[in-house]
Amino acid sequence: MAVTIRTARETVFVDTFTDGVLDPRRPMLGPVRDGGHIVANTAPGCWGPMITPAIRGGHEVTQPVAVEGAEVGDAIAIRIRDIVVTSVATSSGNDRWMTGRFLGDPYVAGRCAECGTLYPETRIDGIGQAAVRCARCGADATPFTFTNGYTIAFDPGRELGVTLPGEAAEAIARDAKRYAALPENSVQNPILVFAPHDLVGLVARLRPFMGQLGTTPAIPMPDSHNAGDFGSFLVGAPHDYAISAEQLQQRTDGHMDISTVRAGAIAICPVKVRGGGVYLGDMHALQGDGEIAGHTCDVSGTVTLQVEVIKGLGIDGPILLPLIDDLPYLARPLTGEERAQALTLARAWGLGQLEESAPLTVVGTGPDLNSATDNGLQRAASLLGMTVPEVKNRATITGGIEIGRHPGVVRVTFRAPLDRLERCGLLALARDQYGA
Repeated sequence: MAVTIRTARETVFVDTFTDGVLDPRRPMLGPVRDGGHIVANTAPGCWGPMITPAIRGGHEVTQPVAVEGAEVGDAIAIRIRDIVVTSVATSSGNDRWMTGRFLGDPYVAGRCAECGTLYPETRIDGIGQAAVRCARCGADATPFTFTNGYTIAFDPGRELGVTLPGEAAEAIARDAKRYAALPENSVQNPILVFAPHDLVGLVARLRPFMGQLGTTPAIPMPDSHNAGDFGSFLVGAPHDYAISAEQLQQRTDGHMDISTVRAGAIAICPVKVRGGGVYLGDMHALQGDGEIAGHTCDVSGTVTLQVEVIKGLGIDGPILLPLIDDLPYLARPLTGEERAQALTLARAWGLGQLEESAPLTVVGTGPDLNSATDNGLQRAASLLGMTVPEVKNRATITGGIEIGRHPGVVRVTFRAPLDRLERCGLLALARDQYGA
């Protein structure tokens, strides 16, 4: 793994991107010091990269940053200090795979149907869904088109968006890079070029978050597939990034698409390569749980993170400490009045004290939602030294199972005992986040 020993920096500024593949053998930026900051200008994920077959991972994420002192088996707590949407507009919608224009997986291995070039370079010719052309032979080369799509413009304060009619969508398409606010080093074809307008006059509230935020997997892996659901498509695949089922365990689940990964939240991510390799991208302006259309409003934006190494935590996938407003009702910390009322009830039944607890979210992923739930439950049990049945009970009466992304990302949330959090080194973070 190519990490050169350099003096750790207080702040690492990031404006460079991968080619869609997270590869632990490639150089990382930094290192940033333990406790330091990462500031990034991110490019849209999903649709732009999806119509740019030279990008090999389905997304365009930032070049990973090494964190001082992070070794395999540690974890990195990532505090999301700030997320700002810079795009003026974006396009999105439900997708259709274009037969003949990919090898096994349209996200990973785009191929020109005419000249057969794998990962072809492309150019933009006009606007509309046939505008992406193979630079070699001129054929229509997009691996995806819309079944139902929309173009949405945002207000100056980035609080609301309105979906636009065809004339406005086409005007934006003719100056797509500017409206998308694409970072200078981004190579994606802006999806605004397609000018979809099936939904018109629909108003949506913005609540931006990071669809991709995490650490580098232990093996080369397409960025959009660094999760148990999309990653399962790599097992036995016919393209260059095929892996075995055992190798899929080397993922870090950085592609969560969980709407609570927003400013103010803390993501605790596994370290599976020296330095950790913190990367981010796929900013979403908004999303309902499940991302059931397959895609949402992907935007450019600026992000500020603060990182902290947690030695020896040994987790397999991400843990989240969301904002209180984002927690399930049952998982929210008890108020002083509730605790006093509960203690009175307990004493009436001969119980002298109550369990001290704080909210915790453990991310689970898998090929489907059932297997993702099982994965999250097992991860939570291993983290806290509990049985899976105990975690199930706690999630039932003090939390819940929520969908991050269909088909296979969930969050298992419940109030965890403070003594268990202290034992695994998470108590200080929980107290910072919730005042536990």
